[in-house]
Amino acid sequence: MENSEAMALTVVLLAAAGDLTRRINDGVEARGFEVRPAYGFAFTRLAPDGATVTDLATHLGVTKQAASQLVDELVRKGYAERRPYPGDARARLVVLTERGWACTRAAEEAAADAVRAWVEVLGEGEVGVLRDRLARIAPYGPIRPSW
Repeated sequence: MENSEAMALTVVLLAAAGDLTRRINDGVEARGFEVRPAYGFAFTRLAPDGATVTDLATHLGVTKQAASQLVDELVRKGYAERRPYPGDARARLVVLTERGWACTRAAEEAAADAVRAWVEVLGEGEVGVLRDRLARIAPYGPIRPSW
C-alpha cells in the first residue's frame, strides 16, 4: 500500500471514529445527560466492576492527576461514586451510580442510532463485514481517546 493510500485510510478511519463519538455524545445529551466524550471512554472501564483512579488513568492513557480530576467531575455530576476498595483501606474504588448506568444505557441507544445511519448507507451485511474486519485488526484495542 502506497503512503498516500495508507494516509487516506487513516484519515477516513479517524473521521469515522470522530463522527461516531460525536453522534453518540450528541445522542446522550439529547436524552437529557450533561456529558462530554471523555465520560463515555471512562464509563467503558468503570462499567464492569468499577476501577481505581490508577486503573482508569491507564485505561485512558492519561496521568493519575487527570484521571482523578475526571473522577471528581463524574462524582460531582452524580455519574460515579467512590467506595472503599475491598482488601486495601488506602485505595478507593470508583463505580457507576444508577445515573451513570442510565447514561450508559443512553449511550448504547445513541450508538445503535448512529450505526443505523451506517446501515442505511452500506446495508446491514456490509456493516457486519466492516465490524468483523475491524475486530480482526484491533480485537482488544483500548477504547480511549487518542486526542
